Amino acid sequence: MQTYDVIIIGAGHNGLVCAAYLLKAGYSVLLLEKRSVPGGAATTEEAMPEEAPGFNFNLCAIDHEFIHLGPVIEELELEKYGLEYLWCDPVVFCPHPDGKYFLGHKSVEKTCAEIGRYNERDAKKYAEYTDFWQRVIGAMIPMFNAPPKSLFDIAGNYDIEKLKKLFSILGGPDKTLDFIRTMLTSPEDIINEWFDSEFLKAPLARLAAELGAPPSQKTIAVGAIMMAMRHNPGMARPRGGTGALVKALLKLVKSLGGEVLTDQHVERILIDDGRAVGVRVANGTEYRAKRGVISNIDAKRVFLQLVDESDVDAADPALRERLERRIVNNNETILKIDLAMDEPLRFEHHEHKDEYLIGSILIADSVRQVEISHSESSVGKIPDSDPSMYVVQPTMLDPSMAPPGKHTVWIEFFAPYQIAGAEGTGLNGTGWTDELKNKVADRVIDKLADYAPNVKKATIARRVESPAELGARLGAYKGNYYHIDMTLDQMIFFRPLPELANYKTPIEGLFLTGAGTHPGGSISGMPGRNTARIFIHTQQPIAQTLSDAANSLKSTAKDLFKKT
Repeated sequence: MQTYDVIIIGAGHNGLVCAAYLLKAGYSVLLLEKRSVPGGAATTEEAMPEEAPGFNFNLCAIDHEFIHLGPVIEELELEKYGLEYLWCDPVVFCPHPDGKYFLGHKSVEKTCAEIGRYNERDAKKYAEYTDFWQRVIGAMIPMFNAPPKSLFDIAGNYDIEKLKKLFSILGGPDKTLDFIRTMLTSPEDIINEWFDSEFLKAPLARLAAELGAPPSQKTIAVGAIMMAMRHNPGMARPRGGTGALVKALLKLVKSLGGEVLTDQHVERILIDDGRAVGVRVANGTEYRAKRGVISNIDAKRVFLQLVDESDVDAADPALRERLERRIVNNNETILKIDLAMDEPLRFEHHEHKDEYLIGSILIADSVRQVEISHSESSVGKIPDSDPSMYVVQPTMLDPSMAPPGKHTVWIEFFAPYQIAGAEGTGLNGTGWTDELKNKVADRVIDKLADYAPNVKKATIARRVESPAELGARLGAYKGNYYHIDMTLDQMIFFRPLPELANYKTPIEGLFLTGAGTHPGGSISGMPGRNTARIFIHTQQPIAQTLSDAANSLKSTAKDLFKKT
């Protein structure tokens, strides 16, 4: 029986990040991945080898922003292992039905100039709006990059500049209360408070709704940072696709002696006398862990499927029911479309320039259209009568992802996981069938063709993945690639539950990481890094606490002297 210090379930990017930090700390690590391809939601694959050989597609994640708010890339020196980021500019193009369009650049000033062509007031307010959310981001970064209950870690991440940003948004009592009110409201309310023009409000609402809820949803106001982050730190993609990040992490992990085994579906976490001691995979093989097991999959599946009921109840009799009933997933996920193309999209009615295709392309005609596209999904309806979508043409920035002169298109369309009235039919009882997913995809492409008429004739091959297929491929509970919804009541020290929020669980030696833990979904590596820190702390609690305190004081003192 093979034994390691740590076994990590799932070789997604957070699992790999966590493994890298643990290996650097001297622990032996085994990662077990159920698919034949490591990476989870961060893979790039030749998805249509027969119909479109040589075309590489990001099967889920594509635009990287959050990872540039933390130190993972620098601390792990991933450039040495082949990672190279290509920066997008422009960052957003959103054509409007009346011929107007929103063109967002990395530069706030250039973006304001574009807005000013149609509305001078909105251009001025946009600069103020972005400045506010940039200060919010600056104040939140120290909390993103630390376990949510670890005060020394959080304090040590603040320097004078970050403290200034924190106080600038909090200030006195009235300012603090106003900020709390802002965070509790909805993106739609905030956008209406700041702006007049629909051509600007619609794409801002669409980006805010990337958190996976309608823009009218209270408590997801933080979604407003999605556009602000495209200005700073900016939006980038790894050369070669999102999978290049995974490749770099794999090279690092293996260079440090870590092992990654694929086609290893973990069926059971082994518990002995209240402690996680290993795992058993589908073929019956058992792997033992001397110090701990870390799960890169969601807490519901861990405790409701992978751990014996008696072991969970012995650790916390209330945990299974709280996971089952307290965690909220609103039934919204995505139908994914990939196109291999002979030529790039052309937006003929909107002063087309190829540079418009470098960033993300949003089909968001109005805030109402965006609202319907999300609210209908939550009640099991497919919002395809007037589709809103997120489109990327990766090959405009990175031609290496397709044969010379050819292109790929990545389309994200929000759709329900469980179709209302179709329970018990289709794949996994969700109602989704091959025929239905292709009918929906046809309507999505029809809508895109209203803006880019050449999309149909230029398409060589098409791949459509239904929400049920995406959920099965990722192992995501109800197709939720964020594991659980990103509403404020399920963030920070509430994610996934208060008793699980610091990555530890009631079962000794069993830890959580991944999108279902703080600070949530997206490509960031932050959950993996934070989990590694908590794990190391549990192995060396006194030494680590003293080290944290010393580093925190040292960092603050250094910054104070520097400013002085």
